[in-house]
Amino acid sequence: MNLAHAYGGPVLRGVLKTTPEDFVVEETLSFGADGQGEHDLLCIEKRGANTEWVARGLARFAGVAKVAVGFAGLKDRHAVARQHFTVQLPGRQVDWSALSLPGVRLIGVARHSRKLKRGALTGNGFILGLRRIQGDRTQAEQRLQALKQGGAPNYFGVQRFGIDGGNLDLARRLFAGESLDRSERSFALSAARSAIFNSVLDARVRLGNWNQVIDGDLCNLAGRRAWFGPVEVDEILRQRCAEGDIHPTGPMWGTPPAPVAGECAAIETQVAEDWRELCAGLAAAGLESERRALRVIPTQLSWDWEDAADPDDSAEPLLLRLRFALPPGAYATAFIRELIDVDGEIPVGADHID
Repeated sequence: MNLAHAYGGPVLRGVLKTTPEDFVVEETLSFGADGQGEHDLLCIEKRGANTEWVARGLARFAGVAKVAVGFAGLKDRHAVARQHFTVQLPGRQVDWSALSLPGVRLIGVARHSRKLKRGALTGNGFILGLRRIQGDRTQAEQRLQALKQGGAPNYFGVQRFGIDGGNLDLARRLFAGESLDRSERSFALSAARSAIFNSVLDARVRLGNWNQVIDGDLCNLAGRRAWFGPVEVDEILRQRCAEGDIHPTGPMWGTPPAPVAGECAAIETQVAEDWRELCAGLAAAGLESERRALRVIPTQLSWDWEDAADPDDSAEPLLLRLRFALPPGAYATAFIRELIDVDGEIPVGADHID
């Protein structure tokens, strides 16, 4: 799907992920280890390894079932990623210093009383190296300032849909009655919900109200999973939205239907008609209806330019390095698409950022 840009399209071209070190992500948990209990809380750094593969490796090393391993979110395989895992070890200890998994380095371990659950994050920090930059630096500076102030559409990245959109094909097969294993079913359901959400957000971007509260919206409280509404727009809500205190939301489709109304309901009803098969399948699967913010505003966004090594070279800067943090579930690649059109990146496979 050719998703709409909020700022008129990228102003740069370049290359991302020529090496894993060009995409560094570090998750921040919503809690610290409590020093007791029957779980080891591990902080690891991984290169060229996806999260599920690491979890299986930790389970094998500890001699436990895969279900005894917990993590807060998936991290891209083709990156340097620092993330946390818990391993349940009732009544015993493991010498984690002997852990040997290719591309995995143990940073720290502490005892904790609970299994790490999906979504137990306050956010992810990113350092991206964008190479072979082409485009106007002045325009790029203006776009970066706009993103710093107003954020970007909170699209799900292409990673969510698998190679060549294969996860959506899985969803259609699942809803047609085919039996899938647990992992395939999870990817299928996530891809179906993400496609519907992206379509709603795309419609709102084209209408110019992706970053505004409209009548009938359900609004997200910034930094929380809570939402309220449907709302009747007034000046107070407009001001809170402009200040980033609240965000309009879109559907993570399920049952019962979200209680949107008015203009918001009209948009979402039209999109649901376009995705009848997926909406019906998700409802039949019994997934609970949820909401996701349409807008993502970065924190701590900063950037540096590295010029070509030869001072006589008139070429554009060789490298643009971005540093920023995003809330849980937001995709760095979706955020930077408002700035730069990237090509030549390492294939991302089915892994993604949560």
